[in-house]
Order: sequence, then C-alpha cells, then structure tokens
Amino acid sequence: MKYSPWSQDAARLLLATLRDEKGPVLMALQLMQNEFGYVHSECVPLIANFFNISRAEVHGVLTFYHDLRITPPGEHQISLCVAEACQAVGARDLEKKVKAKFPDEATDSYCFGNCALGPAVMVDGVLIGRATLSKIEEARR
Repeated sequence: MKYSPWSQDAARLLLATLRDEKGPVLMALQLMQNEFGYVHSECVPLIANFFNISRAEVHGVLTFYHDLRITPPGEHQISLCVAEACQAVGARDLEKKVKAKFPDEATDSYCFGNCALGPAVMVDGVLIGRATLSKIEEARR
C-alpha cells in the first residue's frame, strides 16, 4: 500500500473535511493513518488545536485504539486477531512469533468475523484463516 509523505499542509486539508463533524478525534486520527500510514507525532497538537480540545484528549484516543500506529508501517501490514475465539486456538503464540519476525509490520486487531477459522490474520488486507507463520510469510511475497 502506498502512502503520501507526511506534511502539515496535507494534514490540515484532511482535518478541514471534518470541520462540522461531532466528536471528530477518532475520525481525524484514522484519516491521518489512512493518508500517511501512521499518525505522525505532530498530528496530536495539530488535531488538538484544530478542534480546540486538549492534547491529552487526542493522545487518549490515539493510545486507546490498537489499530492506530504512531510509527511508520513496514513494507507489509499484518493484523493479528487476538479476540477470545482466536486466542483459544493459538493466536497469542502466533502473535509472539510474528511480532518477533516482523516487528514493524504486526499489529493486534479484534475480530475479523472469521472465528471458525482462527487464528485469523490479515496480510495487506487479505484475510487468512487457520493462520500459521508460514502462511503469513507466503502471503507477504
């Protein structure tokens, strides 16, 4: 997936699309991540100032949601389901292996709706059921 390079001007243009939204913090953070691949450190004060809220409020939302990244993504995006059904069939063990091998690519997610085929993983937006490290490595190619 190709992302735009970070710039404050581009970020401000994105925020302008949310000017009339109620409770826009999460939407703003998601927009930033969708555009730049992650939420740049300058986004917190930028969002806070734009919507006239505290930096703490923006930071709280940013750190609450596991899908939001504060570092640039790796070459691939690997989302591992760590919800209860996937945990019951080895998701946490798989998570340790994947995060050890691909630390800048792996993130936790909660339920892809593929519970019968857990552990479930998404690699670059493609769902993998009964995931193993070798299946993930193959999907990255």
